[in-house]
Amino acid sequence: MKNSLSGWRYLWKSEDIRRKLIISFLLLVLYRLAANIPAPGVNQEILALFLQSTSGQGNFLGFLDLLSGGTVSNFSLLSMGVYPYITAQIILQLLIPIIPSLQKRIQDDPREGRRWQEKWTYYLAVPMAALSAIGQINIFNSLSINSGVGQAILPFSLTNPELALSSWTVLIAMTAGTMFAIWLGELISEYGIRGQGLSLIIFAGIVSQIPSQLASLLADEATRWVMLAFTLVIIALTVLVIVYVQQGRRNVPVMYPGRRVGNRMSMPVKGTLPLMVNLSGMIPLIFASAILQFPVIVASWFVQSENPGVAGFFLNIQNFFGATGTNNWGYWLIYFLMVVTFTFFYTAVMFDQQNYGDNLKKMGASIPGVHTGAPTQKYLSTVQRRITLVGAVFLGLIAILPFLIGLLLNSFGLAAANQTGIFLITSSGLLIVVGVVRDTFQNIDAELKLHGYQESLLVR
Repeated sequence: MKNSLSGWRYLWKSEDIRRKLIISFLLLVLYRLAANIPAPGVNQEILALFLQSTSGQGNFLGFLDLLSGGTVSNFSLLSMGVYPYITAQIILQLLIPIIPSLQKRIQDDPREGRRWQEKWTYYLAVPMAALSAIGQINIFNSLSINSGVGQAILPFSLTNPELALSSWTVLIAMTAGTMFAIWLGELISEYGIRGQGLSLIIFAGIVSQIPSQLASLLADEATRWVMLAFTLVIIALTVLVIVYVQQGRRNVPVMYPGRRVGNRMSMPVKGTLPLMVNLSGMIPLIFASAILQFPVIVASWFVQSENPGVAGFFLNIQNFFGATGTNNWGYWLIYFLMVVTFTFFYTAVMFDQQNYGDNLKKMGASIPGVHTGAPTQKYLSTVQRRITLVGAVFLGLIAILPFLIGLLLNSFGLAAANQTGIFLITSSGLLIVVGVVRDTFQNIDAELKLHGYQESLLVR
């Protein structure tokens, strides 16, 4: 403990590390200030009425608000956050193993391949941001019109001559806001805490929502202390489970060849190859939520159709996948199955890119009882799939935790429907928070060692 405390003191004594921490903090403050700038043309009175209505509350908009750092509820210029960039990253990562030419480009020159991937991620993020902005505006307008408010929050039409200029202005402004948030994240990664820019942007947004969530939790005088105690217990248990699963490893024994020293050959060295239980991290949750948003975005274009049958059909789709529908078990069952499926799929893609079989063969290493090369890769893939089952079920339960807690609270008569939003922090939000805090500490710990401080910052 003494070494750990001295490590914290050294953070401020080291001029380079102190500068990086200050830069990261100031850029996050700038992001939070920009997040409060509303998009042009938003009717704030209608927006306030919509958010107060029953239709304006729900886990669908709550999850969007979570990823954007609370900017969705304010209809900010940064209301998409860095989500389009993350979606673009996921799309490219999934395309690389499918398209042979892309896979060959990455394998032949990994450094140049990473530069190519980063460049095209930026290019793809722009249309993704524009499409997300259109979808978000249509979703808000359709939900507001079909709720008790009865009016659009932001009149929007790219084809109507009367609204085209203002609509294109809003679209360009919101797309630029997303790219500004991505740029701030890249600045943090370059000049602040290395490689943590985008993660810290999302982290800051989640943490900034905690005071308002707790205030809403304590609003009911009859149940405030019971709900507070219950929430703290759930948070503590969730953090413990997240840390336990995220740190989970399956150590596969590996024999590394001995080294020649003069005329002597040393004995082979025993080692291990750690395989992660949850290799995919938060990606399956984000990818599944993006897929579930797609039906709502499509439905938002047709709910105002003059044909009553068409309008009613798409309104039912919007209700099922949207704000009012996320309180039914069907939505959460689909969400759970999609998260589990994407966990296996994304893990398989990422694991195959590592190509452990060929890499171990080039090093002269082998797994006892397994032939080198392709048999080794097949064996490791089988082991990875087995332990991924635990990680997939874990991510699925994390995804549906708000619904499960809502059912539990309902059974005790604690009006779970009005309290479920707080548990977005205890599930998907906590997974992000714990992961970002862990990675940030590891990066700072590595920086300390690079500056000659040998004792670890982390208490192990």
